[in-house]
Amino acid sequence: MSPYTVEFEDGTVREWTLTESGAEPAVVEDYTPSVFVSGPNDALADLRERLEADPKVVTTRSERRPTSLHEAHAGERSRVLCADLERVGEVRTLAREIRGVHARRTHAPGTVRLFDVDLAPGFRYCLDRGLDPTPTRDLRTLRLALDEAALANDDVSALEVGGEPVDGDATRALRTCQRRLERADPDILVVSHAALIPLLERRAEALGLADFHLGRLPGWTALAGENTYASYGRVGHSPARYRIPGRAIVDTSNSFLWHQSGLAGIRYMVERTGRPLQEAAWGSIGTLLTSRQIRLAREKRGVLAPWNKWEPERFTDVETLHAADRGGFTFAPEVGFHEDVHEIDFASLYPRIICERNVSPETVGCDCGAGDGAAATDESAADGTAATDESDAGTHRVPELEYEICETDGFLPAVLEPLIADRAEIKGRLEADLPEEEAARLRAESGAIKWVLVSCFGYQGYRNAKFGRIECHEAINAYAREIALTAKRRLEDAGWRIVHGIVDSLWVTPRVAEPEPLEAVIGAISETSGIPLEHDGSYEWVCFVPLRDSIGSVGSVEETGADSTRASGASAGALTKYFGKRTSGEYKFRGIELRQRSTPAFVADGQRAFVEALDRERDPGAVCDVLGRRLNELREGRVDPAALAITKRVSKSLADYGRRTHTVAALQRYDRRGIDRHPDQSVEYVVTDDDSRGPERVRLALEDPSEYDADYYATLLVRACESVVSPLGWDRARIRRSLRDGRAVRLSTFVD
Repeated sequence: MSPYTVEFEDGTVREWTLTESGAEPAVVEDYTPSVFVSGPNDALADLRERLEADPKVVTTRSERRPTSLHEAHAGERSRVLCADLERVGEVRTLAREIRGVHARRTHAPGTVRLFDVDLAPGFRYCLDRGLDPTPTRDLRTLRLALDEAALANDDVSALEVGGEPVDGDATRALRTCQRRLERADPDILVVSHAALIPLLERRAEALGLADFHLGRLPGWTALAGENTYASYGRVGHSPARYRIPGRAIVDTSNSFLWHQSGLAGIRYMVERTGRPLQEAAWGSIGTLLTSRQIRLAREKRGVLAPWNKWEPERFTDVETLHAADRGGFTFAPEVGFHEDVHEIDFASLYPRIICERNVSPETVGCDCGAGDGAAATDESAADGTAATDESDAGTHRVPELEYEICETDGFLPAVLEPLIADRAEIKGRLEADLPEEEAARLRAESGAIKWVLVSCFGYQGYRNAKFGRIECHEAINAYAREIALTAKRRLEDAGWRIVHGIVDSLWVTPRVAEPEPLEAVIGAISETSGIPLEHDGSYEWVCFVPLRDSIGSVGSVEETGADSTRASGASAGALTKYFGKRTSGEYKFRGIELRQRSTPAFVADGQRAFVEALDRERDPGAVCDVLGRRLNELREGRVDPAALAITKRVSKSLADYGRRTHTVAALQRYDRRGIDRHPDQSVEYVVTDDDSRGPERVRLALEDPSEYDADYYATLLVRACESVVSPLGWDRARIRRSLRDGRAVRLSTFVD
């Protein structure tokens, strides 16, 4: 049986394998991780001589390996130097020395290239040993939580164990925690913050609780310190990571997948990526996709994972560049109130284009003779290494571009096809009447798959993607544009009008009295494009919201047909802001304030009430009546300040801010309390006096504020109302006039 978690210490590996009653350890002493180097023969010979004298290196040898997908595709191999190390923790150290010291002394920068360097230790071990770390039974979890104020003050008496607070002092809290650990014997500790691990262990030691330990064996280890990084202009923060013997840790403050898909989604990604559970939990979606690519590249094609991407964009003429340098196709939304609207979506458009059109770094612009000697493998290949002669495979050309795509089975389709198939199967199973526990698990798995599929397209254009290539990104967009325009022509010929469209989703409404049945049109488009087009839902009505800057230019409302009311004079609609009511009675919101994480709960609830009023009355004046009632609640002090808390992401350190914003005021208050806040983390506060400067402008949510600045929140509420009525030609000035006109208020105003 394979281990579900592994630990590294002093050159040995401890594997933990799940049993019915818990988990058992096994020590492995013969594991030697490897680093690979490619380059000219003389450079490799010189480097080998140097490395053989390095105490970190156990042995060196020369091998022939494909160092890129292109080489594997063409059946070629490069000579590489392999260096086996004694400890996994020394891999990056040696890699930096090779690149920065050994190679630079005798050769120009870039002469040698390194592979299999930046793999997470557990993932590397499972990959090298051919192990599957997927848990073999249901996992037991235990939650440990401490609020931020208590964490900053090292106050473990406020500890929550299993979702329940522990009454008493620090000693009682720690003893209670130990008893729960012994009784539950969890496989996973789900912690509110990774810093809980060293805090609890150190406090137990200070209090003389010698029998306290969070792991299945005593001890804990810091795996990585916290750090701040920048990517594409956005600053992020990665908290410290720890391990404890025999248990995986899920840090909920540092796990996107946990919040999106829970344990079921993480477990699915363990199976598909080969990353042990703890490494899968903290991995970003891009990291998980890359891990899956690395695993398949190694196992099915023998390709090494480059440390740094070096493949440049290929030279192309200006005409092709102009055609290629475009994104997905969008149809400008018709700002207004539209009835009888249908939303249709291409299912997993970009991933399916990759698979149906065989888009992959090694197939786009392939010059191998359309499969001559190429290795055509996929995840279901029996041995993963056989090369096949597909010289008759042929090529096809990307629309608008000059790129030829080889039709020999590509690498990216092999990565994505199992995920697409899994998600399609899950969606089919969810249509049945399943027990809620099983349905919840399937929804979690589907959600995890969705995020990987969403990222796979963008990752082809990411500068650091190990198996990315910008020409693939351009080709996918070109196919998507062709599919969208083909769908548009077919829909219009069938008597339908597109009122909005963005990349893979279209909103249509009848433009003639008796259009061709939509299901028949959808089926025809699906057959023509090779991509399933699905009817996502029908709407009683939908409102497309204008761009904020153009709301003031909206002059009036005009009727565009029996089922549409459009705001005239609006310069443009916002591509991702709309709301509507499905025929099932549910509301759908996208992009407006109540979907924005910074919007206070009171404002979000108010906006939902505005939409419901518009649905009942179909009159902006009725919406303003509801607004007036909400404003009265606000100004009379009848709103709980907790419902006015604003959450904002920190983009830089406190010292780097140049303007006195609410975020700065909140950071100053966090600093007063000794609570660290790093870029990419969040602050939560209530605005109490917007006219003040400095930290008195706000109160932190954890300070339990008792007052608020009513005028500030009134502005937010009016802005939320404007988003609802602007599709019908109303702007903020008209809203304020409506509030002042003294007309009778409808009884329906008091029904939310």
